[in-house]
Amino acid sequence: METTRIPIPSELFAPAESSHFEGSYTVPVLKAGPDLYDFAEPLSWQVDVTNTGDALLVTGTVEGEARTSCARCVDDFSFPVTGEVEGYFLLGADKEAPEDMDDDEFNVLPEDNVIDLEPLLNAALLLEFPLVPLCDEECKGLCPTCGANLNEGPCGCAPAEGDGGDDVPPNPFAVLKDFPFEQN
Repeated sequence: METTRIPIPSELFAPAESSHFEGSYTVPVLKAGPDLYDFAEPLSWQVDVTNTGDALLVTGTVEGEARTSCARCVDDFSFPVTGEVEGYFLLGADKEAPEDMDDDEFNVLPEDNVIDLEPLLNAALLLEFPLVPLCDEECKGLCPTCGANLNEGPCGCAPAEGDGGDDVPPNPFAVLKDFPFEQN
């Protein structure tokens, strides 16, 4: 099923009833901060919708393979992503949300009784993307002088003056070595 819209069956309007739904979702490019994520294959999702008495609780997962650029070497890489889907839909605009929920933590079930999962799926994915996407924790990045990918081997650039060589970065506090600090 290639839709993210779930028509709520009438039996789900009885308290404590639950139903399972699943499908696939073709994701457009998602932007998270400065990074863009795309997906070669449609994502699979599955959710359970449960009537809590005053609302419908939607819980489940969305999963697939995301692709983005490494923040250090700018090469594209792919990684698996699994997001936890969660939504809360009040059964009627006159219902009140639980006291411990903010206004942005719930929705009102639309009059057509159809829940669109797309915003919930996107939110679940965005929460799983890394703040700084790296192809590998040990990624060496690019040479600041010539731009060569240091993961593919050393470049031909001479080490910067004051550089210890051997892949040891220069000490950024070296400029303070002769600073006359006041002694109290």
